[in-house]
Amino acid sequence: MSAHQTQLLPATPEGTARAAALLRDGALVAFPTETVYGLGADAGNDTAVAQIYQAKGRPSFNPLIVHVADAAAAQALVHWSPEAEALAAAFWPGPLTLVLPLRPGARVSRLVTAGLDTLAVRVPAHPVARALLGAFGGPVAAPSANRSGQISPTAAAHVMAGLSGRIAAVLDGGACPVGLESTIVGLEGAPCLLRPGGVPAEEIDRVLGTSATRRAEGAAISAPGQLQSHYAPGAAVRLNAVNWRAGEARLGFGPVDCDLNLSPGGDLVEAAANLFAYLHRLDDAGATVIAVSPIPETGLGAAINDRLRRAAAPRP
Repeated sequence: MSAHQTQLLPATPEGTARAAALLRDGALVAFPTETVYGLGADAGNDTAVAQIYQAKGRPSFNPLIVHVADAAAAQALVHWSPEAEALAAAFWPGPLTLVLPLRPGARVSRLVTAGLDTLAVRVPAHPVARALLGAFGGPVAAPSANRSGQISPTAAAHVMAGLSGRIAAVLDGGACPVGLESTIVGLEGAPCLLRPGGVPAEEIDRVLGTSATRRAEGAAISAPGQLQSHYAPGAAVRLNAVNWRAGEARLGFGPVDCDLNLSPGGDLVEAAANLFAYLHRLDDAGATVIAVSPIPETGLGAAINDRLRRAAAPRP
């Protein structure tokens, strides 16, 4: 692909207007959400969406999330349901993605859905993302702004390190407060948790009034973030480390002696916000193995452990 001089834009009205103009011209722009930085393209522009796959080295069978300004904009693209209404009312704007049947004639590239008859949609909460969506005036397809399979970016510097020269611009909105990708719930049939994320599964079940089914490992890919090896640093990752081994970079949780601690006080919200940034720091320091303390499999811990298991999985 041809090299770009990637612009680093401030999150000012002028910077946001420039980012929106680039999107309208079919260029790729990374922008902050409350979860991670997204790599945005005009969701209705086939060529622009194809450039996402090219810039990331992303498999074309892996669908993308479309970011919209509000629930009404989502309803113009997908068939809505009572469950979607309840979840959107509870968690939008926020770190929740809904997968719903695509409306015939919706202005969305078939490359976004990877040939599926469903579309993943989200209304982000980050003020910079919301300002950009408002200035652009349409749906924006945006996976995480990193090379495919690598650690997700939670700061503009992470995006520049991985994609500088491959995209048009990065809109710098500072660090992402949630730090984990969105929870994905499939609603084309009975509610199904397709990917744990920034909204704990227990909260989804509470709003639905029932327990959403969980996607079986190894099932066909139906939403982003389901590849077995994903979110991976260059270093190998060893999970549930209760003792450290010589030469390991030590990523702790709770009151343990370590190199970096996701949360000394055992706060899962703090740990989620720090996870990708700390993996980046240890990887950049030249770690060959990153050992990680056990993380409780409750609340946001389920999403943290999901990302860590994929980071530790055998590389393709």
